[in-house]
Parts: sequence; structure tokens; C-alpha cells
Amino acid sequence: MESLVKIEDLVKYFPIRGGLFGKTTAKVSAVDNVSFEILKGETFGLVGESGCGKTTIGKLIVRLIEPTSGKILFRDNDIAHLSGKKLKELRRRMQIVFQDPFSSLNPRMTVRQTINRAITIHRIVKRGDKEESILELLERVGLQPDHADRYPHEFSGGQRQRIALARALSVDPEFIVLDEPTSALDVSVQAQILNDLDNLQKKFGYTYLFISHNLAVIEHMSRRVGIMYLGKIVEVVGTTDLFRKDALNHPYSEALISANPVPDPTAKTEKKHLLGEVPSPVNPPSGCRFHPRCPLRIPICEKEEPLLAEVDEGHLVACHVRAASNTK
Repeated sequence: MESLVKIEDLVKYFPIRGGLFGKTTAKVSAVDNVSFEILKGETFGLVGESGCGKTTIGKLIVRLIEPTSGKILFRDNDIAHLSGKKLKELRRRMQIVFQDPFSSLNPRMTVRQTINRAITIHRIVKRGDKEESILELLERVGLQPDHADRYPHEFSGGQRQRIALARALSVDPEFIVLDEPTSALDVSVQAQILNDLDNLQKKFGYTYLFISHNLAVIEHMSRRVGIMYLGKIVEVVGTTDLFRKDALNHPYSEALISANPVPDPTAKTEKKHLLGEVPSPVNPPSGCRFHPRCPLRIPICEKEEPLLAEVDEGHLVACHVRAASNTK
């Protein structure tokens, strides 16, 4: 399949300033030499603990923040340093839906004004066709025509997320970053939104980057998944293969899977507890960043950073132990 989005050696450091003159005293390694690709028409999941860099990657791809270094390829064109008119055109083709719709929607604008603003800026439709386009978008995301003249505070959380989705779809994008779009919603509403996203993708061919900490949601939505830990991608695998019992998963992925709730209360599952706490991204560990908490660590893990290596067809893992097991 054709690659739509590809990032290569992407790095983002946030400076920590202090002192009288605000000099940079340290840096937060939010994203550190991350590489992966997203195929056209697929949903690529990105999973990890809070603070691992998932949302930062999403914002970097749609150019809401500037990368420190690395490449962001969209249709084989590097967009990492676009500006002006070219960046405006990119905004139309790549959109993002945030976790909290209440804070991402302007409380002083009605739904009609919110959607119309995007349509007007990017000149999507002619002036006389705007009303029809707005109502069609509302219907597409499961809202009613009379919702157009209401304000965000008059809606439930699920409805506000549908408004945010309608705004993103209003510019007819090819690629959408979904940053934990259902994590703040009730379970029943989550299911509705996820099914709607799936149906929209099948009908219009959208490509998604789905960011979440919920493996059950990722399993339902994604074709492939990247596992992140402390600013690094430690595993890239097909979603089906991730949950195979005989899969050579990264030890961190195994811990995430074992922590995933099972709907059957009688089922017996083996819990894999991690040691200690997540290290600080200001001063990450040497070698493998996961080694202080890893039950499988060996001496080389403390000294040498593992690279993503193929342990099975299409299954990449950054782990010295798993790489060694695969060669036997």
C-alpha cells in the first residue's frame, strides 16, 4: 500500500529555562529519533503511558509545533519546515481532533460559525452553498440541523466531540490525527463515536493516526500499532499480532497487555508488574530507556540503545533480548 505519512528520525526537545536571564538549563526529550509510516486509508494506533510523547507526535505531524530535527513526509514531500501559503494548504489536508472538545471549541461561536470559519478560510465551497454544506456535515457526524445555532456549552460531551469532528471534516482532509477522542466520554458514547469514525473512513477513505492509552480501543480501531515509551517507539506491529500469545512482544508491551481489563470476570490472566516509576524525560536512562523497569534486562541493555529490528514479518521490536531470541 502507498505511504501517506512518514516520519524519519523525528526529534522534539522542549527547553527548560531558569535563572535571571531565562537561559536554557535542561531539555525535555519529548520525542527522540522516532520513525514510522502510516499507509493511505489505514488507522495507525499510537499507544503508551501519559507523557510518553504520543500527543506531541500528533501535533508535530500537523505542524502545530515545530520539530527540533527530523523529517515529516506527506505524500513524499518533507513538510517539517513549511510556512506561509504552503503551510496553509497543508492545514486543509491534515486535521486534528483533540481529547477535550470543550477546550478546543470557541465558546462564543455557534456550531454554524465554527464550521463556517474553516470553510471560509480555505474557500472550500461557494458562498451560496455554505449552508447546505454545513447541514450536510452535521448530518454526517450524527447531529441535527437545529444544532447549528447552539453554543458548545449547550451540548453533551459526545455531541461536542461530534462538532469538533465536523469542523475537522469541513475542509475535506486526507489525514486526521485523533488524539484520544473518546477517553473523556461514557462507554456507550465511546462506542457510537468509534463506529462513526470507522464508517466515515470506509465511506470517504480517510487516513487516521489514532492516539490512545486504551488497548481495547486500539484493537477495535487500528490495523497497525506503535508502542511508545519515554519518547521512543519500542514496537511496531499489526494489531492482531500484538495480542498473539506466542508473539515476541517488547516487555513493555507485554505489561500493557496484561494490564488491559478482560470482560470475563472468571478468566485468569497473568499480571506483569513493572518495577519502579517512569524515569524523567529530562534525564532519561542510558542504553535502553526501559531497562530500569524491565524484568528481562541483561547487561547490554544498560549500555547500548536497541534499534527497531524485525522479529517477525512486519513486526519490529527495539529489544536486545527479543532480537537475540529471534536469532536462535
